[in-house]
Amino acid sequence: MTPDSSTVVVVNADDLGQAPQVNEGILRAHREGIVTSASLMVRWPAAEAAAREAARHPRLGIGLHIDLGEWRHGDDGWEKIYEVVDETDEGRVRAEVDRQLERFRTLVGREPAHLDSHQHFHQREPVRSIVLELGRRLGVPVRHHSPFRYRGDFYGQTEDGGPHHSAITEEGLDAILRRLGPGLWELACHPAAAPLAESMYSTERIQELATLTSSRVRRTVEELGIRLLSFEEAAPLTTHEGT
Repeated sequence: MTPDSSTVVVVNADDLGQAPQVNEGILRAHREGIVTSASLMVRWPAAEAAAREAARHPRLGIGLHIDLGEWRHGDDGWEKIYEVVDETDEGRVRAEVDRQLERFRTLVGREPAHLDSHQHFHQREPVRSIVLELGRRLGVPVRHHSPFRYRGDFYGQTEDGGPHHSAITEEGLDAILRRLGPGLWELACHPAAAPLAESMYSTERIQELATLTSSRVRRTVEELGIRLLSFEEAAPLTTHEGT
């Protein structure tokens, strides 16, 4: 179905605060491209600078990117890189989520505009219930569980960590945008201004930044009449989309 003026897209950049080059890439993709929102990782050393710099961009929505750990695909399959807490321990997960929320409030000075998690940990219990409960309490959307339909296909790797670079080219993003139908959408992205050495998703971030700021993509958005909004800006529209 061809998008029309009733197509609203929140282009959300994950991993804000993870590293200076990620901060730079996300903010450039907001200033010069189509990014309207970002998810802040409050545990990382660059989080304070990210919050400070994001405050200079009032139209950039900021949510909480809950960080409980990370996995990487290696020669022997998926292996754990780090673990913040045992994701099966409900008490420890709840305490850590609360701690990260408080850190977010300290850094940003307000409540998060939305909730999601690093590597989608909140799709599994008990994290899922804890995050959904928090989303209801704050009255904000939770990724995968809100009126905003999630699109994660603008991503330069396959599910097993293999290369899928065609997905993050101008042509790839153009095709994604043209397949959207009317309604509320979240399009995830992971731009950066330089490679992220410790991440399994590294050089792909640079390509994402180039695509997100390209004139061709901006022309496609204008041609299709897509409205680019943050979660806060789109909130009044959610009453027509259900819960």
